[in-house]
Amino acid sequence: MTLDVPLAPTESFTGLPLVNLHDHLDGGLRPQTLIELARESGYTALPTHDPDALAAWFVAAADSGSLEDFLQTFAHTVAVLQTPDALTRVAAEAVVDLARDGVAWAEIRMAPELCENPKLDMDTALTAMLAGLRTGEQMARADGFNIESGLIVCAMRQTERANDVADLVRRHADHGVVGFDIAGPEAGWPPLRLADAFAAVKDAGVHITVHAGEADGVDSIRQALAVGAQRLGHGVRIVEDITMSADGKASLGRVASEVLERRIALEMCPTSNVQTGAVGSLATHPLGILNDLGFAVTVNPDNRLMCGVAVAHELHLAENLCHARDRTDARHVSAPGAAAHCVVHWTRNAIEAAFAPESVKQHLNGLVTAYEGGC
Repeated sequence: MTLDVPLAPTESFTGLPLVNLHDHLDGGLRPQTLIELARESGYTALPTHDPDALAAWFVAAADSGSLEDFLQTFAHTVAVLQTPDALTRVAAEAVVDLARDGVAWAEIRMAPELCENPKLDMDTALTAMLAGLRTGEQMARADGFNIESGLIVCAMRQTERANDVADLVRRHADHGVVGFDIAGPEAGWPPLRLADAFAAVKDAGVHITVHAGEADGVDSIRQALAVGAQRLGHGVRIVEDITMSADGKASLGRVASEVLERRIALEMCPTSNVQTGAVGSLATHPLGILNDLGFAVTVNPDNRLMCGVAVAHELHLAENLCHARDRTDARHVSAPGAAAHCVVHWTRNAIEAAFAPESVKQHLNGLVTAYEGGC
């Protein structure tokens, strides 16, 4: 197994320990790795074998305006993630890539049922992913970067495997698995349908995040809270439960109030949200409004291959959205996390919401404090 190491790290936020809470393993492959794994496995359906052209194809294909169409691009990446070596390699490369982008804590998620085949069971697939995370951490340290990582295990919401996946999570809860999630098409597949699986992982002390409020509305978020969500994957449509008056005052509905009061973190992914049609455009993305109202906003890349982004890129993008709001909205009132301090504020939010050990969170907060002192 070979591991291609990328070039220089992004210098955008040097010294600030970035935290990545929403990053799909099967959405972050390096194009060259995808090409090599396809060749090794005999997969012949890639649209091109030129790495740059392949990267461009994924971004264009994912920019569909539909979550369901967006998810179709994963057929290519999942097809090559059907062996332990492939899973270990891709997980390790993901950690290295994130470390070089300035990430100090990464939570990477994947549905092991997508890797199950006659020669590979979910348990072996999960073990291979965890081995890859540890390998990636070691490689990053050898290159001078410090990163720690954990795996969020997803169950596909449209299948009947959630209870099996929950059992898998329980068995690996003390060995690198930090959380449980459901992924796949949201509309028509509500969280409460899988309530037993959520209850099982909650009883085992496993953290819960739920894809909700992306392709479905406020009721999806309400159900996510009902099954124990500590964070919301995307959660962008929480804005549908908020009414803004002509003078700029906000009136929050019951669900939005609960999310705000309980500091349920929003794992926001601006580029992805536009690609899937969760929002109409970056200009209308509600990140700035939610940030100003005090919601626990975090900023993440979602799928680095399909979205064509890195963590630092999304943070710059989100910061620009808030600066634009400062310039154009006369009703805007600066909040602690607004304008020039918003990236640090979002990093603090992400540390607070992370499924990391408390010792890791304390260390990260210390690094953020040191970064602020040097600004």
